[in-house]
This record gives sequence, C-alpha cells and structure tokens, in this order.
Amino acid sequence: MNIRHLRFFVALARERHHGRAAAACNVTQPTLSEAIRQLERELEIPLIDRHGRRYQGLTPQGERVLEWAQRILADEDALSQALAEIRGDLAGELRFGVIPTALPVTPLLTSVFYRHHPQVTLRILSQTSAEIERGLQAGELDAGLTYTDNEPLHNVYAQPLYRERYMLLTPAGTSLDRSPSVSWREAATLPLCLLTQDMQNRRIVDRLFIGGGAGTPRVAVETNSVLSLLAHVRSGEWSSVLPHTFLSLVGRDDPTFQGVHVIPLDEPEAAQTVGLVVGEREPFPPLARALLDTARRSDTSISQLLERALPRALS
Repeated sequence: MNIRHLRFFVALARERHHGRAAAACNVTQPTLSEAIRQLERELEIPLIDRHGRRYQGLTPQGERVLEWAQRILADEDALSQALAEIRGDLAGELRFGVIPTALPVTPLLTSVFYRHHPQVTLRILSQTSAEIERGLQAGELDAGLTYTDNEPLHNVYAQPLYRERYMLLTPAGTSLDRSPSVSWREAATLPLCLLTQDMQNRRIVDRLFIGGGAGTPRVAVETNSVLSLLAHVRSGEWSSVLPHTFLSLVGRDDPTFQGVHVIPLDEPEAAQTVGLVVGEREPFPPLARALLDTARRSDTSISQLLERALPRALS
C-alpha cells in the first residue's frame, strides 16, 4: 500500500472536493483521482461515492478506511519526528490549534518551546474547540490550547495551564467609569458585541448571563474575530465580554484601549480552565511530548505570569 495514496485519500475526505484536495497535495486532479482508484483496487472496496459528477462523500467502507488511514499517517509523522530526535534535535512542523480567546497566552508557551527546539516550525491556527478536538483525532494537529472543564473532551490528554476570568469592555465616559465591578445582569442591559455561538467562549458567556439572572441577552453584533470585538467597543457604540488574558497584552496607556473602560464581572464571578491538549496515545509523538514537557517545566507558570500582568493592565 502506497502511503502517498493514503495522503491523497485523507486530503479528499478533508477538502470534500477533488480540485482542492489535489491542490493541497501539490498534484494534478487526474493524478489524485487515479491514485485513489488504485487504492480502491488494492483494497478491493469502493471508497468514494461516485453517484453524480461532484464529490458525494465516502462510502461506509471508505469511512472505516479513513479512520485507519489517519492513524497510519499520524504514526508515520511521529516516526519522522522520532528519527529527527535521534539524529540530534527535534525538527519538523508542530501544528498547534488555539481557541481565539487563548491566542494572547500562546507566546508564553511557544517562546520557551522555541528556545529549546529552534529547528521546529510552529504553525499556530486559530480554531474553535470543536475543530481542535476533530483535528487531534484526525491527526491534523499535534496539540491544542482549549477549555478543559466546560464541555467534554474525548480521547485527549489535558495539561491545565490557567484559569480564565471575564471582564466587561465598555466605552469610557459613562456612569460605569467609577464602578469597581459590574454584574452580569447590568452588563446585559448594554448593547453587546460578542463572539459567534460556534465559539465555546460564547456558550460560556451565555451561561454566565443566565446564571447571573439576566436571561439570554440581546446581542447586537456577533463576530468570530476578537479583533472585531475590540474595534466595535472602541467605536463607542457597543460593549463586550472578554477574558482577562487580553488585558495582559496592554496597559491602560496603550492606544488599543484608549476610550475603553475595563471592569471585572461578578455576580457570579466565574473562571474556566484552559489547558494544553494532545491526542491520547502512547507513546506521545515527539513534538507533542516536547510541548507538554515545556508546559510542565516552566519556571514560572502561565497562570502566575497572567496574574502579575493583570494589575498593570487595569492600573
């Protein structure tokens, strides 16, 4: 069985389009199609549903083969990493899925990792928690940074890193300027700009609004971009809810936050654990293991770094 043909097959299942799959594999579409037909002849089963001119999906047999193909390719990648490690140092590409609200924290981990493994290229992808879980299961990601104690995670090993807390970002110059904190019920009365509902952060925030007695708030603007949230708050029309981790990036004199008032949310005061996750398999692939080791051996934990940065941001 040709490993290259398995890669073509997995790419087609992922892209759901022959042309896009061929482009992703850097081959022509006829080359990809013929390779998959050859794989079908070798396995003596149909893998692709060919009813109609367009890609219709996998056959039931193809779905089973896909699971094995993803596992085989993940093992091949892990073997390549292990051989690089034996030759003297880790090398290759570490594919790292990160939920958008954890992106400000990522350099606290990747900077330490890079100092120890400079031959590794870090490919950081902004993804939803569901996309990270799927990517780990499919072997398309080596690791993820996501929530670990809110919605169930399957077939992953999790290393908790820090607790995420929530702040109201609202235009400056209102009656809230002198408030030391604000309740979720009060925040729900403001014109809100929040992340889209496919983001786990949004589902957490919705639950906290309900738990604070506000019910489901009316959301004026939804976006899948945290940068867009900040831009809308700075416009002076909307307020938003963001994790305290974003405040670790800036101080109150930073232009990003000029005209914006930042207030802790309470009633209820809440926190969610964010952690590093890798596929639950033994042995861990070398790149995933090295990133886990980096998270475990940091002299100062990410949580402590964030706690020190937060008072400066609010000063």
